[in-house]
Amino acid sequence: MQINQLSPFISVSPQLTPNDIGVAASRGFKSIICNRPDQESQDQPSTTDLKEAAERLGLNWYYQPVVSGKITDANIADFTAIMDKAQGPVLAFCRTGTRSSTLWALSQAPRLSPEAILTTTKAAGYDLSAQHERLNALNQSATKQFHSPTATHKANHDVVIIGGGAAGQAVAASLLKRKPSLTIAIVEPNNEHYYQPGWTLVGGGVFERSETSRAMKDIMPDSVHWYHAAAASFTPEHHSITLENGESISYRALIVAPGLILDWDAIPGLKDSLGKYGVTSNYRIDLAPYTWELVQSTQQGTAIFTQPPMPIKCAGAPQKAMYLSCDHWKRTGRLDNIKVEFCTAGAALFGVADYVPALMEYITEYGVELAFQTTLVSVDGPTKTARFSVIDSEGNSIEIEKQFDMLHVCPPQRAPQFVAQSQLSDDAGWLNLNSETLQHKHYGNIFGLGDCSNTPNAKTAAAVRKQAPVVAENVLMVLQGEVPRAIYDGYGSCPLTVERGKIVLAEFGYGGKLQPTFPSWLVKGTQPSRLSWFLKEKMLPWIYWNGMLKGHEWLAKPTILPHRPSDHEAAQACNFDQKQ
Repeated sequence: MQINQLSPFISVSPQLTPNDIGVAASRGFKSIICNRPDQESQDQPSTTDLKEAAERLGLNWYYQPVVSGKITDANIADFTAIMDKAQGPVLAFCRTGTRSSTLWALSQAPRLSPEAILTTTKAAGYDLSAQHERLNALNQSATKQFHSPTATHKANHDVVIIGGGAAGQAVAASLLKRKPSLTIAIVEPNNEHYYQPGWTLVGGGVFERSETSRAMKDIMPDSVHWYHAAAASFTPEHHSITLENGESISYRALIVAPGLILDWDAIPGLKDSLGKYGVTSNYRIDLAPYTWELVQSTQQGTAIFTQPPMPIKCAGAPQKAMYLSCDHWKRTGRLDNIKVEFCTAGAALFGVADYVPALMEYITEYGVELAFQTTLVSVDGPTKTARFSVIDSEGNSIEIEKQFDMLHVCPPQRAPQFVAQSQLSDDAGWLNLNSETLQHKHYGNIFGLGDCSNTPNAKTAAAVRKQAPVVAENVLMVLQGEVPRAIYDGYGSCPLTVERGKIVLAEFGYGGKLQPTFPSWLVKGTQPSRLSWFLKEKMLPWIYWNGMLKGHEWLAKPTILPHRPSDHEAAQACNFDQKQ
């Protein structure tokens, strides 16, 4: 079986057999495009048999028959449409591979020079010099169409990263540790970089706000080009993105890590009430100090802590704020005079059952009233009234009102609009990724990590710490023409601050599988631990600033699957053995 790679996303091949499709699946291909009409010759396999083989192996099958030597503009448009929706890597085939490679070349003409295309196809074994005039015409036509006074085109970068937060900075550092010569650009509009895991401790009176913030310019690696602007849209078929100012940036590989949006406007009355009337949230750095002010000043009354429907970043954060508040009220002799309620849209206290018993002991100790399937829907700050939607035991939805003296809110959360409304998103608006390789499901040179992704892991900084090396390895593999082999297992960590000085260190991966970092004799994650508090307060901030953002991957080395040799490599090995 002969496979000729044109790009990390697509390879072409001569006529395949059903057995060849099995080999293609083992090589990591996700989609097959058949460009050869059925019954073109008597010796070719049935298209039906090929399709059945592909579908049996879980591969996507696309049938786009093209007459040899008669590729039309409609054929090019159809091929481009298939490439836009196909999950990569893609393997296209015809009788010799020439038709498929020609379709690819003509589809790329709007964004690549004819010389670059012809060099690529020649290296793959296909001389398409006869197409030079047509390639040039398509390229010039596209140049007139896509260049305008409002768009400035920049030189190509090896890697463009959208987002300069924890995910973007960590993956940039991991890439540069592996290959310092890479040309990397980061698109980030903010001037400040925040250590967001510290905001819970600001709201608990442990950290000062200033300890969780640094200037973005001091975080950016010296060799990275910083585009101080926001991303506006994607054009993956042209391997480029557009900034809010109309500037266009091209890339060989794109990493999408812009974080998520805290949707304060989704709850009527909330935004206007924040920072006053006893309404606060540790999810905003400017409000975390107000949380601590309220905790100190509240003498009696009702304190309500809310959690919206998933997904949210750091699903334990709403509880952390509650536990630290209760601990302070208990230490100062006020807890008996304060009614504490935890209103969560979920049906359980925590998503991983192994940690619930320890948490329930604190719920009982603090006298917290649990209200499951109870979602905050509106806030009236001046009257200190919160309205909730409640699912009763029969599945009916009703609305109730609760009065409060202190209200700590975790807002609903969603993907950024420029991601949600793009071809990169899933049906829910999140970045559509393979949960193991973190490669986009349809675009082979696009990866993602962090809170904007649809992977079913906890959205935490600890998850990013494990994801960044995986993405770095896989991006470099794709740039070298290889199939991604680094695997992310869903690891996330949630240090649940159940009292000042003790933490239940929840560490788990996909499916809620426990993934403790330390042996149980040192730290038993399902039980409160003083050592875990020391880790959270003293060690993790230092590791974040000086390790994770510098490309040091302590206890975060990725799992890399064994390399499968290509046909060319296997042939070389065979020849070598014969010579020996």
